[in-house]
Amino acid sequence: MKRVKLTVAYDGTDFHGWQLQPGVRTVEGELNRALTLLLQEEIQVIGASRTDCGVHALCNVAVFDTDTRIPAQKLPYALNVRLPEDVRIRGAREVDADFHPRRCKSRKTYEYRILNSRFPLPTKQRYSHFTYVPLDVERMSRAAAFLVGEHDFASFCSTRHQAEETVRTLYELSLDRGGDDIITIRLRGDGFLYNMVRILAGTLIKVGMGVYPPEHVKEILEARDRQAAGQTAPAKGLTLVGIEYEKCPPDRIWGRNGHWNYVLDQSRMLTEGESVLNVEFCEPAEAERLIRRMVHQAYRNGAERVFVRVPEDVSVSEAEPYGFYRLKRAGDALWEAVYSRKE
Repeated sequence: MKRVKLTVAYDGTDFHGWQLQPGVRTVEGELNRALTLLLQEEIQVIGASRTDCGVHALCNVAVFDTDTRIPAQKLPYALNVRLPEDVRIRGAREVDADFHPRRCKSRKTYEYRILNSRFPLPTKQRYSHFTYVPLDVERMSRAAAFLVGEHDFASFCSTRHQAEETVRTLYELSLDRGGDDIITIRLRGDGFLYNMVRILAGTLIKVGMGVYPPEHVKEILEARDRQAAGQTAPAKGLTLVGIEYEKCPPDRIWGRNGHWNYVLDQSRMLTEGESVLNVEFCEPAEAERLIRRMVHQAYRNGAERVFVRVPEDVSVSEAEPYGFYRLKRAGDALWEAVYSRKE
């Protein structure tokens, strides 16, 4: 048995999204059908990003387990002749048996394209959102700057989301207007909430129209309320363009905004199995949530023991759980986060 990783591109126009659903056409369903037919064994792929109906991708990732002797690098040629024209395999390789495309730490890059011209163009209508109202890209760029970094993006996700945590990090949020009247919004982050990119795009469009001043985006972010943000932009303008998997956890992870400031020190994780969360500043209302989130991340990154250091004005408790963990005093202003089931 071996695990194979596929790089998958597709035009999402005629699909009901990635995820398998009974009675409708999905990307996952087409891949399962083609792989089962080719390999003569029941195959079910696992996708990295379960894109919505109408969303496109240049490099979504899927893995599957198989007993086939066909070399992984030859699978794209055999699969592409069995797949419809709106799905193509761009590459394949064998990966470790424990590689999981959604659980492994990654950075995803999306692009949202807006056709901003007097009239729509048939050659661009499948892959961009059309608006004839002139958009001010400079205003949109100023607004985008407020969103870069680690923030609670609760205002920018659908109320139907199922995420336990709405804090995400945007490493890049940039805009570019090409000579073909296409405005491209490019976003790169450590993860995205349900409809997050499309709501961000819809909000920036309102800024570009002059409905919101650029500074209002910061107020929307602070509101943590979906009703405060702009509309959800249509799916057809959105394309997943890149997924980068983390090969080795970084020595340090920083998080800094108006609500908290911390450093997760992982420099001794590989040699001594220890990570330390140093909280330099945190609003009282955010302390429990910050500690829970970052301790969980440190353990997922591979730490065997996680310590938390907090300033005097941050209150912590040995009695109350922090998600799956409890804190035990390990020194002056130093606590060890212990998995609750070990007690």
